[in-house]
Amino acid sequence: MLAGYLAWHRSVLLQKCAGLTGEQLAQRTVPPSTLSLLGLIRHMAKVERIWFRERFAGEPVERLHPGTDVDFDELDPSRAREEYERLVEEVRLADKILADASLEDTFTHNGEVFSVRFLHLHMLQEYARHNGHADLLRERTDGATGA
Repeated sequence: MLAGYLAWHRSVLLQKCAGLTGEQLAQRTVPPSTLSLLGLIRHMAKVERIWFRERFAGEPVERLHPGTDVDFDELDPSRAREEYERLVEEVRLADKILADASLEDTFTHNGEVFSVRFLHLHMLQEYARHNGHADLLRERTDGATGA
């Protein structure tokens, strides 16, 4: 059930971004917020990589968009397709990592032990929060609503 809800939330974000140009994805449509759909794509790719590949699997991966708010601030509309594909790939790699994992499997980060169950719940709340942002951003971009 947790994996199913996570897959659904991931698909909602991708759906909210579908059919838009790079320029539309990069628009900051709810001033004074700096949020954009492209920023959300970049942020979630980074979060997927950090939690699944770096922290849970222990892979020595390079951080995407290192620094505070770089995911949201350093946008290049011409790279929107690449950023979208990077998120899709990070999701694929995360699912591959979790394919043989139990919800009770654990990993340690900063001296604290986390379970795969926690990891699912953390990612669900991360996507749920940002999908709410995506709803608003997409509606302001072209009027599209719905999940």
